Amino acid sequence: MKGNSKQTFRAGVGAVILNKDGKVLGLERKDIPGAWQLPQGGLEDEHPLEAIKREIQEETGIEAGDLQLLSECSRLLAYELPPEARTQKIGRGQVQYWFLFRFTEEDEAITLGDKKEFSAWKWISMKKLAKKVVAFKQPVYRELVKEFKPYFE
Repeated sequence: MKGNSKQTFRAGVGAVILNKDGKVLGLERKDIPGAWQLPQGGLEDEHPLEAIKREIQEETGIEAGDLQLLSECSRLLAYELPPEARTQKIGRGQVQYWFLFRFTEEDEAITLGDKKEFSAWKWISMKKLAKKVVAFKQPVYRELVKEFKPYFE
């Protein structure tokens, strides 16, 4: 990247994963106890759908074959990090493609993946999860609530 990469937005992906009851898979951050979120991550040299399947597997242990794609967000969503959280790697924030999946396997398939970024997981209503994310991500989650409303419990 040229210039100050702390001022750029990183391309990313995110996933809302639903169970059969219309609840979403929430992940509690290991580094920020009490902060919950959905699977997400940066785009590498890959298509956004492939990137989110990779991120889901890395962060949750869920294999692509255990997911059914239901919808894609109609537009890109972005969040901006507080200045003290910006780094050369992650920049100023993320601009993300979001996808909605149905989880078709049993809960035992959720292992929190290899990286262990998260300390816990649970099935939770999307509205409740949107209130448990860090403040700078809350606008994105409110948009996801609106975007995918027909699918939620």
